[in-house]
Amino acid sequence: MSTLHDTVLATPSEPLVRRRAALGSFVGTTIEWYDYYLYGTAAAIVLGPLFFPNVGGAVGVIAAFATYAVGFAARPLGGAVAGHIGDRVGRKAVLVASLLVMGISTAAIGLLPTHDRIGVWAPVLLVAARLLQGFSAGGEWGGAVLLAVEHAPTGRRGLFGAIPQMGSAAGMVLASGGFWLTRTLTSSENFLAWGWRIPFLASAVLVVIGLVIRLKVTDSPAFTALREADATSRRPVAEVLATNKRGVLLTTGMRLGQNGAYVLYTVFALNYLTNHVREDGADVGLLAVLVASVVSLAATPLWGLLSDRVGRKPVYLFGSVLTAVFTVPAFLLLDTGSTVLIVGAMVIAINLGHDSQYGAQGAFFAEQFDSRTRYSGASLGYSIGAVLGGGLTPLIAASLLAAGNGSPWIVAGYLSFLAVLTTISAALTRETAHRPLEGLSR
Repeated sequence: MSTLHDTVLATPSEPLVRRRAALGSFVGTTIEWYDYYLYGTAAAIVLGPLFFPNVGGAVGVIAAFATYAVGFAARPLGGAVAGHIGDRVGRKAVLVASLLVMGISTAAIGLLPTHDRIGVWAPVLLVAARLLQGFSAGGEWGGAVLLAVEHAPTGRRGLFGAIPQMGSAAGMVLASGGFWLTRTLTSSENFLAWGWRIPFLASAVLVVIGLVIRLKVTDSPAFTALREADATSRRPVAEVLATNKRGVLLTTGMRLGQNGAYVLYTVFALNYLTNHVREDGADVGLLAVLVASVVSLAATPLWGLLSDRVGRKPVYLFGSVLTAVFTVPAFLLLDTGSTVLIVGAMVIAINLGHDSQYGAQGAFFAEQFDSRTRYSGASLGYSIGAVLGGGLTPLIAASLLAAGNGSPWIVAGYLSFLAVLTTISAALTRETAHRPLEGLSR
């Protein structure tokens, strides 16, 4: 016969629940971003000639980056749908579904026939798979961060919110490392013929691992209590836009320079180095991204922890200002062609400029909304900012580079402009680090 004592013993301890939430968020986001970043890397170095062979040179690059932007366009829709379900049903259910959708769409890209096999249907199917990736990514981030932040102990929301953010760096390590290893172990001909598919197909194995871990995670006590009291919002997206539009607008603004910088340096720069700096620029760029991503695994949680100590705003503003002023020096370093200086530029731009914002961002965004609409509000700001900041950046940068006859200074000015908008948004956002989570948006 079951007893109360047995029930208590069978209930996981609070520290165990927190560790499961943090681990589930980290592993899930790692796999999600591995899948998502694979496409960005492939768009920079291989998708153009395989799927858009009839348009060469700068036009082919722009076409490949246009399909990259399509994935970002689907993210607000994914964020809205996931936010509605996450605020109504629970965070865990959405996270399991998003992981499945991302894994299936990524593996499908690895199986797609190229233009020489099926003609125009190749880019059409590529775009369809990319849309599914974007839809999934739009719902993933909000749930992963909220699981971590809502389970966080007092005074550690910044650190816990940075743990799923580490998944971005880990995913980039796997994605860039996978492509670098594949390019190293295969000839140029074999890489174009079949080698590029291997990292995409590997996603199927990673998704199974992620699902095993994520299925053990539970929803946060705050949301569970809300659901049991039948107090969840009936229309969370509409409610957050009606009651806290400021929060959505400011979080959107805080994404522009942060995400724009990350995409510019980890995606566009690979193509820029190859076509304008040195013949093996993609390999050097992948190495630089890999180094910066490894450093990010340590830097991101440290920035989150620092935001618990000194506040979210000072940490975020440091990163946005540095991003704004470093764009010209970054391109000067890239243009030297020196491997050491290229790696140094990536480390400064990503580990100082980007990671300081990204490390504080998880908790900072979650703290702008209450439990009823937190998933919807945080996801909308994050996803819309990703479209305007990151999704369009490679396409715009490639176009500006072509307009400037290969000169990168207009591109640098564009990123600085985005970073200034982020600085203004962060300055207008109230400090929330040392206040209770509930009621912050009121």
